[in-house]
Amino acid sequence: MKFTVADLLDQLPPTGGLEIKKLEKILKLTTKADRDGLETALQALLKLGIVNNEEAGAIKRSDDESLIEARLRCSSKGFCFALRDDGGDDIYIRDHQLNHAWNGDRVLVRITRDGGRRRSPEGGVQCILERTTTSLLGHVERKDQKILAIPLDDRIFATIQLPDGDQAHLNDGEQSSVVEVKLDRYPIAQFPAEGHVARSLPLNGGHSSDRDLLLTKANLQDRPAPPRSSLKTPTAKHRQDLSSQPALLLRSWQVSDAPPLPAVYVEPHAGGTRLWIHAPAVAERLSIGNNLDLWLRDRAEALCLGEVWHPLLGQILSKACSFKVGEINDAVSVALDISADGEVTNWHFSLSSIKPVAEIGPKTLTALSNRKPKARTVPAALKSVKDHLAQLETLIFCAHTLQMGEQASGSIELDLAVPELQCLGDLRWADPDSYHHQWALPLDQTDPQSVLSPMIRAAHRAWAQHAQNLQLPGLVIEASEADNNALNDVAKSALALDIALELDEEGSPAATELAKAFSTTACRRVLDQQLRHALPETVLRLGIHDSQKENGNIDSEHEDTKTKDSNLQSPWCCPTIHYTDLVNQEIIVSLLSNGKDRPNVRQKEKVVLGSRECWQQIKWPLFSTSQAKNLEEICSKSLVHRLNTLRRQAEELRQDLIAMVQARIVEPLVGEEHQGVISGVQSYGFFVEIPPSMAEGLVHVSSLNDDWYEYRSRQNRLVGRKNRKIYQLGDQVNVKVVKVDALRNQIDLEVNGSAITVEANMNVNSDLTNQATTTKKSEVKGKITKNNEQLVSSSEA
Repeated sequence: MKFTVADLLDQLPPTGGLEIKKLEKILKLTTKADRDGLETALQALLKLGIVNNEEAGAIKRSDDESLIEARLRCSSKGFCFALRDDGGDDIYIRDHQLNHAWNGDRVLVRITRDGGRRRSPEGGVQCILERTTTSLLGHVERKDQKILAIPLDDRIFATIQLPDGDQAHLNDGEQSSVVEVKLDRYPIAQFPAEGHVARSLPLNGGHSSDRDLLLTKANLQDRPAPPRSSLKTPTAKHRQDLSSQPALLLRSWQVSDAPPLPAVYVEPHAGGTRLWIHAPAVAERLSIGNNLDLWLRDRAEALCLGEVWHPLLGQILSKACSFKVGEINDAVSVALDISADGEVTNWHFSLSSIKPVAEIGPKTLTALSNRKPKARTVPAALKSVKDHLAQLETLIFCAHTLQMGEQASGSIELDLAVPELQCLGDLRWADPDSYHHQWALPLDQTDPQSVLSPMIRAAHRAWAQHAQNLQLPGLVIEASEADNNALNDVAKSALALDIALELDEEGSPAATELAKAFSTTACRRVLDQQLRHALPETVLRLGIHDSQKENGNIDSEHEDTKTKDSNLQSPWCCPTIHYTDLVNQEIIVSLLSNGKDRPNVRQKEKVVLGSRECWQQIKWPLFSTSQAKNLEEICSKSLVHRLNTLRRQAEELRQDLIAMVQARIVEPLVGEEHQGVISGVQSYGFFVEIPPSMAEGLVHVSSLNDDWYEYRSRQNRLVGRKNRKIYQLGDQVNVKVVKVDALRNQIDLEVNGSAITVEANMNVNSDLTNQATTTKKSEVKGKITKNNEQLVSSSEA
């Protein structure tokens, strides 16, 4: 079919019905076969109670609140959970309740059993809204006279039946290659999935082959070429001339086709700094809804593959938007006033013309970092930018200040940078606007994009607040609160390493406090890894917008929410990397170009729509009826779902690429001994990071044949019953590399040498526990002793 169930349901209005003829027109169903497919789908949805019939042949979406929209996440162990879009508790799905849904699919779930204090609710898949997997990697095998493809991804609990002609791809036993299987039919009722082999892919074909494997694994291998489309010329009206400003381009990426990045300029101001951020003007060159815009929407993300990029923009659009040193460039800009405490006190958005004066790379910032403070000579690496050294130092100071302000407002900083491996290419540099996580990396003042990152986040927060004040539509980044049980587990790991912690008012460790406590310890990296796993990933959602206010009419008396959601981000600075930024930039351009800055033409005084306090003066509709409707249509629930899916795919691809590079580095080390650090402990074994690649391998408990080892979750350690040896988070161990599977990101290790004895560490914990029981709770509130009591009691409960 040309449409999915999700496409169908997304077209139905929230209230009232939609005629089938209009639905056919919206979905562009022109042939009889397509219309018959729609009728079959509607009949099935009617039987499931997902849609209802109305008068005059109209279809209405059901109001059944027991049907919950979610995304399916499965594990190789057979456990499946439906992750709710509304942020509610994950729903456990038993294998017989999957109804042929696969990992990553969008589904409608009905809860069959409510959750308890330590038990997730259970449910069953009622309908598959959208399939994520259209092709997969696998091995071809013969079973019961049938040719089958066995998925390489063990989270897909199915086999795909192949035609007899694909028997040429049967495994020869060496498994030197895998095949890409295109799905022709998904499983239904008693009928299995069917497909065909599209091509064979070698497992050891070098970097290019590895990239192809991972792109296929992520279903991102088929990205069509851009359509032919003419670009608009940015208007000169309402444009601020900032070409005399010596703006700089901070750029770490080395690959020639890497996406263009914003330019920045900073100067001291009122005890702090005034920072200008100039984003490439992509939205001004596009017509929303045309073929080029739809092509960009389908791509959604620029993909960094290390030494190769798959850009978001086409070559023509990218060239038109790129900032060129010494040339006049059109931009969408914001000026931020930043206090000495890192707080953004004022902002002003505008369309602008800029003229960058220099590009700053890692070599320049490294030379600046190594330069002695009072040196009179200028190193050779800095001579080309000697006129801008003062501004560079101010930029680094500004980045430090912003990062301090973020931490003061509750943001989390984790030291989990990508290892410095030359073969990672552009992946080893900081992502300038990464918002996949609700934590940030420490500032690296030798990495230009690390310096740029907190500035971009500040600009994103400023627009989120500005759009919220003006009640404009848009897309924002949201992160759910971390589960207290998960944070308690992280805190127990820290307590086992004798790290003092503080509790919040409810007696639980806060994620921000954990991150601060870990930042000064020798085991910071492994503890930060534990905390990262406890923090939910960020998701896109529709921005805060009161659709009931007619035509965007803003009441100046509405509540000022600038203190609420102060860390909310609405990304717009990097439309060359994310389609999300392009959507929000379109809203900014519409406001600055088409927004009404006065109630009528007779009014002489105008309101500056890009200024922070403008919302307090506006008592009229910002846009005409048609303009307001167009802005509403730019952002939709279906777009959010698609962008979230593609964001996850791009991030998983990035992580898989890094893991594969690390595994390839470890492959030649099979049979060798190396020293590593225990980065995680589970009942089935422990994980070890091996420097310098920081590849992570598993020492399975079955390989520890010198004793029977018990898993003690409170101390996050394995303890031998007889020899009293322990394997604990943060310990250094000698391991031998046994086996490496680069495609599955699996490294098997064995321990060599003796482990640390348990008595010394146990005595410390025993002393602390005794102290906790003999000291009054009021005297140790927020200290490690109370933390022990709280964590132990919660664990026992």
